Amino acid sequence: MSDTKKVLSFAVELGDILLRNGAEVYRVEDSVLAILNSYDITDCDVYVLSNGIFASADEVTEHASSMIRHVPMYPTHLGRIAGLNALCREVCSKEITLDEAWAKLEECKRIPSYNFPMLIIATAIGCGGFSYLYGGTVLDALIACIVGAVLRLFLHFEARMGNSKTITNVLASMVISLTAILFYAVGLPVHYDKIIIGAIMPLVPGIPLTNSIRDFINSDYLSGSIRLIDALLTAFCIAVGVGVVITFAHFIGGGAYI
Repeated sequence: MSDTKKVLSFAVELGDILLRNGAEVYRVEDSVLAILNSYDITDCDVYVLSNGIFASADEVTEHASSMIRHVPMYPTHLGRIAGLNALCREVCSKEITLDEAWAKLEECKRIPSYNFPMLIIATAIGCGGFSYLYGGTVLDALIACIVGAVLRLFLHFEARMGNSKTITNVLASMVISLTAILFYAVGLPVHYDKIIIGAIMPLVPGIPLTNSIRDFINSDYLSGSIRLIDALLTAFCIAVGVGVVITFAHFIGGGAYI
């Protein structure tokens, strides 16, 4: 394998993992180009979409090389992004060799997320906080904490089913709404709408929406459109799940839940 292909393979692999873990399009492009340029490969082109990477190097020489990667959208992992950014700076400053960089790249891939109990606690506290922030009472916030914990448990087991993101969001929002209404139905003096509003916040696509706006500002209209559509579809799925349960509860309760 030529040096050009080795460098391009590493740069695209690093960009792939960055994009796969929720990094912005411009960050991926800058990282890939920085690595190529650090190895004196200036005849190169990199085009990144929110779900794909196209890169070529030394096209007019005998070492010409190009790569295309399809990158599915995955949940954001800021820990891996931070680790990859640090690795990119080390490579560009020639602090490590390319073989050492490959080894560190594999380590970055294995950076774990938070453990499951911590995720349950964080989700519960976040849901309770948002419920209180949006006008709920202290009791509403406490119930939202419980609903948030139920949501995290559901998402954990749902991930094993292999369902699409669309189905997962619809089912998760239905679980949230059903649990909140059950607490209301047993006679607790709570506002189930405030509980639902707080509990759906972990599902709200805040990062994709923010990244889409950033892409539009950077004139990456195609990537911005892809992320925006993804965010709007997620919001639509949440609305469908909540709406179905509330409508069903309305019919069962004779309008008592409206």
